[in-house]
Amino acid sequence: MHELIFNTKLCENCKTLDCIMKCQYIEMDLDEAGREHAKILRGEESRILKDCVTCYACEEYCPSRNHPFYLIVERQEQLGIHPVPKPIEKSQVIMMGPRGKIKQKELKAPVIDMCFFDIMKGGIRGKLFEGATTIGGSDVFCNLMFLHFARNSTIRERLPLIMDNIMKYYLEPAGVKEIICYHDECYGTYTSWAPAFGIDVPFRPVHLFDYIYHKLIDLKPDIKPLNVKAAYQRPCSNRLCPETDHFVDDIFNLIGVERPKRTYEYKNALCCGGIPEAAQRFDLVEEIQRKNVEDMKSTGAQYGVFNCPFCFWTLAEPVAKAGMIPIMMSDLCLMALGQ
Repeated sequence: MHELIFNTKLCENCKTLDCIMKCQYIEMDLDEAGREHAKILRGEESRILKDCVTCYACEEYCPSRNHPFYLIVERQEQLGIHPVPKPIEKSQVIMMGPRGKIKQKELKAPVIDMCFFDIMKGGIRGKLFEGATTIGGSDVFCNLMFLHFARNSTIRERLPLIMDNIMKYYLEPAGVKEIICYHDECYGTYTSWAPAFGIDVPFRPVHLFDYIYHKLIDLKPDIKPLNVKAAYQRPCSNRLCPETDHFVDDIFNLIGVERPKRTYEYKNALCCGGIPEAAQRFDLVEEIQRKNVEDMKSTGAQYGVFNCPFCFWTLAEPVAKAGMIPIMMSDLCLMALGQ
């Protein structure tokens, strides 16, 4: 079984403890953080393991990219600490497991991996995705969401099979060597989690926004600037691939969208509240959603823009009630293309 590649000495010698001190959900001074941090390194129970909302942010906060969040998940699982109630955890593991019913499908590039969000493939349309084909479903589902459930073991067990399915049934027969990852979670799986556990990825993953940006460059003569203000809800899983976050600004600039400054964005982004809701931390959910929506509204934004479908489903209603239009990034781009 693949193990986490983690430099314990690097963490022991860390003076800033940014992974804890920058956390937006757990408050403690540097001395307490040092004591709790040491407990985690020793494999002991810590308040951090119990209070963590599994937002992934400490992966980005760590200046050494030493995978503090992946270690937290390892320790939670080893110590039997369940961030989400066990019945919910068990049902999700069963419900979202591979079915073994995958059938070969004729594909041509670009290939969009919808992950578990086949329900969203209606959005793969128009000039932006002309000629694209999609794959999706439980047999190609990256399973990274089980980080929220303290189940690194589930990801370790399933990911090699998932990648083999993608290659054997889709990419190899089509002679395609890369996939466009519809969800940050898939892209983070292949560019962050898999390397952290020493797992080779047999294809080239491309972030959806990378694809959209370069497609818009090709379609630049067709773009009609929207001249609107929009607030972006950064998904937790983008913390695993922060190098792609600039594409939001790049895309907005191309389609004539102003991104007014807000408090909870970029590194200071808050989660949508969906996972704390699954964990039944309802007071926290209410606070997170209120902060997010009020922050969006205060900027004068007309649109609330999403990439993660789960974030969209969680926040679309409160965003709409606040007088803004919730929309997926790809649909906003299609609007600029007159579609």
